Amino acid sequence: MKLIGTGEVIQYVEENIGSFHTNRLKNLSGFKLNQILKRKNPYLFKAKNILTAQDLVKLLLDAHLSSQEETIFGDFLEGLAIFICNKVYGGKKSAAQGIDLEFNKDSIKYIVAIKSGPNWGNSSQIRKMKDDFVKAIRTLKTSNQKIHVEAVNGCCYGKDNNPEKGSYKKLCGQRFWEFISGNENLYTDIIEPLGHKAKEKNDDFMESYAQVINKFTLEFMREFCQDGKIQWAKLVQFNSGKENMSKSKKSGSV
Repeated sequence: MKLIGTGEVIQYVEENIGSFHTNRLKNLSGFKLNQILKRKNPYLFKAKNILTAQDLVKLLLDAHLSSQEETIFGDFLEGLAIFICNKVYGGKKSAAQGIDLEFNKDSIKYIVAIKSGPNWGNSSQIRKMKDDFVKAIRTLKTSNQKIHVEAVNGCCYGKDNNPEKGSYKKLCGQRFWEFISGNENLYTDIIEPLGHKAKEKNDDFMESYAQVINKFTLEFMREFCQDGKIQWAKLVQFNSGKENMSKSKKSGSV
């Protein structure tokens, strides 16, 4: 085990956090209004008594952005965790399906599936992770029957005070960061450098965000408003109505 200095962590974050902001902007510029309208629940927004096109567009876009940003930032945190574990325990990105990190610690081979937070998946997704653990352990034991392998679901934030899950452990928040670094304070140490140039990058994002809101609002009003009033029936038809079969076949729909 080697200790990792706070300076190394800060340097990694400052050198790589830009990718998060870049991907946010790239993701925003690739949005199409029609795609978002088809993915979100129009009944929910009607129930919230949304009256203006801009308010509706903003709610739709914010809901979509939130889920997208969680994924983008999760990828960044996964990279940070692998970097830290590599410095401390020689950890590496795993080649096994569904496994993100593997390393040796105290004569144990750990395989880790990294997730953002504790409530990351439904029962079928958790079952898939457990199957991936079983397959990875089987592969490792093929070359060395005596190897002791333990599976871990590591979550970058949150709490789970019952880490023992039978066939694997679930380590969240402080427990996870301490597990891969040996430093019980790392989970708080990494929060400050994450703000590196955050205001500057967020200002750039908000400028592009405002342009998208204005563009989408204009598009929405042209297509789904009449005399300044949202035509909810037309919106629901677009979102949920049956498509022409010949059109579906051309678009590759199933």
